[in-house]
Amino acid sequence: MVQRETALVLFSGGQDSTACLAWALDRFARVETVGFDYGQRHRVELDARPRILAALRTGFLQWQQRLGDDHMLPIDTLKAIGGSALTENMKIEMGANGLPTSFVPGRNIFFLTAAAALAYRRGIRDLVGGMCETDYSGYPDCRDDTIKSTAKTLSLAMDTHFDIHTPLMRLDKAQTWALAEQLGGKALVDLTVEETVTCYNGDRTHRHDWGYGCGACPACDLRAKGYAKYATR
Repeated sequence: MVQRETALVLFSGGQDSTACLAWALDRFARVETVGFDYGQRHRVELDARPRILAALRTGFLQWQQRLGDDHMLPIDTLKAIGGSALTENMKIEMGANGLPTSFVPGRNIFFLTAAAALAYRRGIRDLVGGMCETDYSGYPDCRDDTIKSTAKTLSLAMDTHFDIHTPLMRLDKAQTWALAEQLGGKALVDLTVEETVTCYNGDRTHRHDWGYGCGACPACDLRAKGYAKYATR
């Protein structure tokens, strides 16, 4: 049975996907989540996922009955291909091709394909992802054109219409913080600060106003600047 009132959220345990999860919980009668173990260096984000989900179930009564099953899928092909600072012990810097070495070729396409296949089996036709081309590192698979093209391809390939929702596509990081507050109040902002993982190095030892992280990688830099702008608005 097709359930148009159910969404499947690509949920990594990071700030963006947590905001997207709240966005989906605010709009759909039932929400399931899916995470991906692709051999990422910052795999502490996978440890954060159950903590965030548990907090959403117990601390946000308006969403408690809407939050459904969680799924974890292994995609070790990306680590086997290698060559990325997110899957290998490499320096995060700008590469010769004009993209940062943290770029994982095809990552979002892999994620969306796996999520769509899971959604197909579960009768879900609405996918939600945290892709954004406003505040990002230049990754081509985060662009709106890429996501729209992928949605069309997946719909054709499975002979089923999928909608891929990207609520953060036009938002900067300050607006993402503001969205969390709008959807879940200070409690969701606090949860985002304390539990979500953005740092590419997976640093959970250094605490800042905006959360935990090394404070030096591009992901930490974006998160910190966004929080500073949000906090002083």
